Amino acid sequence: MSAAAAQKGHNQFGNLPVWDLTDLYPAKDSAEFKAALDQAKSLATQFEAKYKGKLADLTASGKLVEAIKDSEILGDLTGRIGSFSFLQYAQKSTDPDRAKFMGDTNEALTSLSTKVLFFELELNRIGDAELDAAIAADPELARYKTWFAELRKAKPYQLDDKLEELFHDKSVTAYSAWNRLFDETLSSLEFEVNGETLNLESTLHLLSERDETQRQAAFEALAKTFKANVRLFTHITNVLAKDKEISDRWRGYEDIADSRHMANSVERQVVDALQKAVEEAYPRLSHRYYKMKAKWFGKDKLNAWDRNAPLPTSDERIWDWDTAVTTVLDAYGRFSPELADVARPFFNSGWIDAPTGNGKLSGAFAHPTVPSAHPYLMLNYLGRTRDIMTLAHELGHGVHQRLAAAQGPILANTPLTLAETASVFGEMLTFRSLLDNTTDPKQRFALLSSKVEDMLNTVVRQIAFYTFERRVHTARRQGELRAEEINQIWLDVQRESLGEGVASNDGYEVFWTYIPHFIHSPFYVYAYAFGDCLVNSLYAQYEKASDGFAERYFELLKAGGSKHHSELLAPFGLDAKDPQFWSLGLSMIERLIDELEATSP
Repeated sequence: MSAAAAQKGHNQFGNLPVWDLTDLYPAKDSAEFKAALDQAKSLATQFEAKYKGKLADLTASGKLVEAIKDSEILGDLTGRIGSFSFLQYAQKSTDPDRAKFMGDTNEALTSLSTKVLFFELELNRIGDAELDAAIAADPELARYKTWFAELRKAKPYQLDDKLEELFHDKSVTAYSAWNRLFDETLSSLEFEVNGETLNLESTLHLLSERDETQRQAAFEALAKTFKANVRLFTHITNVLAKDKEISDRWRGYEDIADSRHMANSVERQVVDALQKAVEEAYPRLSHRYYKMKAKWFGKDKLNAWDRNAPLPTSDERIWDWDTAVTTVLDAYGRFSPELADVARPFFNSGWIDAPTGNGKLSGAFAHPTVPSAHPYLMLNYLGRTRDIMTLAHELGHGVHQRLAAAQGPILANTPLTLAETASVFGEMLTFRSLLDNTTDPKQRFALLSSKVEDMLNTVVRQIAFYTFERRVHTARRQGELRAEEINQIWLDVQRESLGEGVASNDGYEVFWTYIPHFIHSPFYVYAYAFGDCLVNSLYAQYEKASDGFAERYFELLKAGGSKHHSELLAPFGLDAKDPQFWSLGLSMIERLIDELEATSP
């Protein structure tokens, strides 16, 4: 079955679920949505009048927690409004009515949130001794101790209130506007493959086809369309890199990724250690693996369109939706029946949007919405084993978000370093379940190979992405970059990370253009590598001693952002500051490659 066929109908997958957004609001023109927006504006005005300039006095009188709780009520409401406007847009971003609705909603939310911008700025002007005394005296306030600690880290980079308001107000016409342009451009792109017009998801899907002529045709179609739009993507990249440089310069950040590290609640030296460990492991991991894969394909080098090609022995069956669901839930349930119970409502409540569609955002995500509602998962399901792994991944996010919701709007947000834990762990559980149920040696070999490739894409590829971003943002500080310069940075980093086993075919130089993380969340990508290495280390602990592991794992997920990663990992005997932590995670990938080499056909 071709990707084009999958795009035209979904009967071959059974009944694919779509979102029911009425759990948030009945419709974008409903009275309920309008009332919610009016209520949010009113609450923001009341919050400003009640608390602005008074937080120090509230701290002294032991009433600061009231302001925090009021901020959470407002945050839950505005989060629900913003989630609804984004999710309806994500289903069809090329629809001008949906795009206008999201744009208007974002402007309204930005305007009302300006009234409460003072809150965190003013909190950081309270003296440390006064705040510490208030926390010590009030158990309710003490719940937010980690949040206060993270706020304090941002204190040296705060601007005065008027400048903060200016930065905030202009975000609608600054990076947010460029993000939207990127999304709408990407969603509207068309790719001609063997006489058929496909969207991005369906074309990327063909890179995993068994037929090499299909893979090459898809690669060439992608390269052709990306090249035709490279000037626009270059301009967007230049503008956003400059926008970030201006913000960093005004705030006084030393390193181009420091603001991301702060948002992730992780120290720069931890990320540097991760990057160094992975880059040093390139020869043992990706370089070695892709040379082996080239031999399996009877080639001196893999072409760029062969990198994710399935092995000739791989299981290329199309999985219908019900089988995919059963596979993932059974894997979750084998680890813990409670985990499967938390996951099960996603499949019968309109919480998942699975079909591909023209105008739908590419890729997959889990949107947490707000604690008073529930997460929504977006997929572009095309029936392959990798789509099952994507379902397991995003479902892990959803489970994590549900379990952490009890922490409330402020503390439920998990730092990105730990936000990938449940997702990657869910993938690992599903992979192990599939492997246990595979008895044919050739299919087992292919499944192991597929898992190694997923790990390389999660660890090696994402650290290479991080390196690419660092070089682009560093070079942009010397002046605007031409497309050819960005292309060369991309090729240099790809060659370093992939090694001599993969060729850089003509057209590959523009494949940086479609990576949304570069646009939406600069330097986010290392969180995937962090999460994969962390889960590898966690899983090694689980295999050594499973008794009590599930209980400790649930406690980690339920904590959300209420504790630092060092505190959450301590019960498992893990410390991200220890260089051996990364070696342990990377060694699992190396062992799988060893197994492949030992059983290589």
